[in-house]
Amino acid sequence: MSKNPTNNWSRRDVLKASAASTAIAGAPMFFSRHAYGADFLNNPGDSGTVTLGFNVPQSGAYADEGADELRAYKLAVKHLNGEGDGGMMNTLQPSALKGNGILGKKVEYVTGDTQTKSDAARASAKRMIEKDGVVMVTGGSSSGVAIAVQGLCQDAGIIFMAGLTHSNDTTGKDKKANGFRHFFNAYMSGAALGPVLEKEYGKERNAYHLTADYTWGWTQEASIQASTENIGWSTAEKVMTPVGAGDFSQYITPILNSGADTLILNHYGKDMINSLTQAIQFGLKDKQVNGKDFQIIVPLYSRLMAQGAGENVKGIFGSTNWHWSLSDAGSQAFVKSFGQEYGFPPSQAAHTCYVQTLLYADACERAGTFEPCAVGASLEGHKFDGLGNGPTEYRAEDHQCFKDVLVVKGNDNPTSQFDLLEVVEVTPRAQVEYAVDHPMFAGGDLGSCNNGA
Repeated sequence: MSKNPTNNWSRRDVLKASAASTAIAGAPMFFSRHAYGADFLNNPGDSGTVTLGFNVPQSGAYADEGADELRAYKLAVKHLNGEGDGGMMNTLQPSALKGNGILGKKVEYVTGDTQTKSDAARASAKRMIEKDGVVMVTGGSSSGVAIAVQGLCQDAGIIFMAGLTHSNDTTGKDKKANGFRHFFNAYMSGAALGPVLEKEYGKERNAYHLTADYTWGWTQEASIQASTENIGWSTAEKVMTPVGAGDFSQYITPILNSGADTLILNHYGKDMINSLTQAIQFGLKDKQVNGKDFQIIVPLYSRLMAQGAGENVKGIFGSTNWHWSLSDAGSQAFVKSFGQEYGFPPSQAAHTCYVQTLLYADACERAGTFEPCAVGASLEGHKFDGLGNGPTEYRAEDHQCFKDVLVVKGNDNPTSQFDLLEVVEVTPRAQVEYAVDHPMFAGGDLGSCNNGA
């Protein structure tokens, strides 16, 4: 159930006073642990409800992903409140969920539009925390947004359950104790794709990268470059492109005479749809270079992107966090619930957001409280199954989930508009796992959990 914003003037006045004193002290945030005389920020106390904040891109280049995320969040709330068929609540193991809300409180929610912009995302998350009293913020389809909101939640003393964020930095140099990521990352995509690309295309390729110019693009490019060079490929060129460019023709034209025989599109959402479509229109897939058929690779795929690009995805390899065609009980329970609710299968963005909501609720039940540090301790090192991707662990040292990763390919013979990707390999967790101090994740400090400082 959606919670209508309320004008709680006493709460607002206290927050303003807190903000003023904080500003005088020179600190950047506007939150107070004891703003309401509570032992942690936004303690719901004796209230019969608890409010979650769903912060998704409802406009901008990743709006399609955001719309599916919001669908999944609403379905998760429905299931937590004991409505519908329960979905993955029936398959999660172990589970403390009871179907009577969270800790007996009915779950409500508020929403925000990140606009796929960090400043807008922080502003909407801040409003949710200060005005709406949320105990947890979740969402996003951009790593830039996720990192910005994760930092804000750390400073505020609120748990952040990251939505779709694939940059290594989210649980690398920018990791925070109050933040948790179920989604896989760029390193994992490279580790899963490398062996498949070697098998399909051999050891001698010359790759040209077009890369979204922000934290996700940078770490995706570095990860796939390291993986492909490890199998013997060379790198012809690396070119940054702005998010939301729309027209990528000026970036595609130079590829024709570059000597590259492979294009790697480190793009996501509508940017990937546009750049791939334009690359096909320029005839890249029909070219032969260095005696080889020209190939295109999309390291991070989604069903929504495949639908947008249509036939252009045929035969093109990439990776994905989850796919609706998986046959495990959890995946099929979610597909059934989502399909009954909305009339079509869920995307990977929907899956990870639904799962994050259930995992937060389960952690609260196991901790017996909404207190952020207790909830965080309940998530750290937690091992679970039944949510797709096989046995999964929230690693305590960096709050990154480790699980199987899917390599997919554009389906040459789709049977419907939802059947445009086929899973060609389920890469086991052991192949994509890495040490906490791996160089691609170095420089960050998880720090200490914050209950509201």
